[in-house]
Amino acid sequence: MREPDRVGWGFVSRYALASMGTSLVFLAPLLVTLALKVNSLVGIEQAPRSLALVAGTGSVVSMIANPFFGKLSDRTSSRLGMRRPWMVAGLGGGCVGILIVALAPTVAVVLAGWCLAQLALNALLAALVAVLPDQVPVTQRGSVAGFLGIGLPVASVTATYLVQLFTGNRLLMFLAPCAIGGFFVLLFAVTLTDRRLDPADKPPWSVRELLSTFYFNPRTSPDFAWAFTSRFLLVLAYAFLATYQAYYLLDQIGSPEADVPHQIFLGTLVQSVVLIAASLAGGYVSDRTGRRKILVVTASILYGAAMFVIAVSDTFTGYLVGMAISGLGFGLYVAVDLALVADVLPDRATAAKDLGVFNIASALPFFVAPALAPGILALGNGSYAVLYTAAGSSATLGAAAILGVKRVR
Repeated sequence: MREPDRVGWGFVSRYALASMGTSLVFLAPLLVTLALKVNSLVGIEQAPRSLALVAGTGSVVSMIANPFFGKLSDRTSSRLGMRRPWMVAGLGGGCVGILIVALAPTVAVVLAGWCLAQLALNALLAALVAVLPDQVPVTQRGSVAGFLGIGLPVASVTATYLVQLFTGNRLLMFLAPCAIGGFFVLLFAVTLTDRRLDPADKPPWSVRELLSTFYFNPRTSPDFAWAFTSRFLLVLAYAFLATYQAYYLLDQIGSPEADVPHQIFLGTLVQSVVLIAASLAGGYVSDRTGRRKILVVTASILYGAAMFVIAVSDTFTGYLVGMAISGLGFGLYVAVDLALVADVLPDRATAAKDLGVFNIASALPFFVAPALAPGILALGNGSYAVLYTAAGSSATLGAAAILGVKRVR
């Protein structure tokens, strides 16, 4: 495959908005509404365990769905292109799943709806991420990834703002993010000059080929393996924060439940302002210097420090300080890590599949974190300080793992 031509600001802005829209649909339940929905059904004592079941099972579905749909996207020879059909179908199915969660009368129905949402939205995500190596040359990937990184904090702020704006109307708390995020995804899908695959170039199906969907060889792709490990450890720290911050505010800070949506909005706003600046600066510096590893290492260490600050805080102000530091670390990380990964892909011809496998490093933590959290909390006598100390340690180990990458400076 030849190197893609340079992309213009119109493409970059639409791509960034689509990335923001996808994150908005994903994050609104993860940050606030899923935890509050479960809490409303079973109460605060049972909620952490029930949320662990829902979030953990959804993560397993995500781990299977993302590389599988990435493989299908790499093989799609539709006249509409390779990526576009999966973006549109994934968005539609994901919104249906979230609607089921919003209306669910029991945790079992919440679980079913969330699994459907994870299945469909990962089809969207697999196709969307593959556009980066499809359409963007190496010399622009850091900058473009930096703009994509803006989507996460903007989505986080928008999601928490919409949720607290519609407090008291649970249906709108779930569906307003879907409507806004979905608009930007569809705008990008419609305007994308999608990559086309000749039907004659489709590889044949086989059992071996199917199993390879979920696997890469770390011996032949060691840089990809180290990047995978680093991403897993960093996102594990993020998963502890995102999944349990509502319960942290209720328990450790002592916030009234009615105040939690607004407090999460303020924390996310502080985090996001810093994250946007760090993401833009990190992507620019990465492309100008050609260095990615040192920025990823720095980012992971900063994120670990943020988790330690949150761990020792017993006031809302302390929580906000920790969220600001986390924005600095995560902003640098999302700007540079995706560009680094795109540079060490095992094979550009199977970019969506390989990025789908890599996304396991982002999905698996949302299974592992809920599985580990009850045990960590039990060992710490219910202390969220212990939980976030574990999160900080995980992020710091992620910094060490990226040092194993050799092909990228």
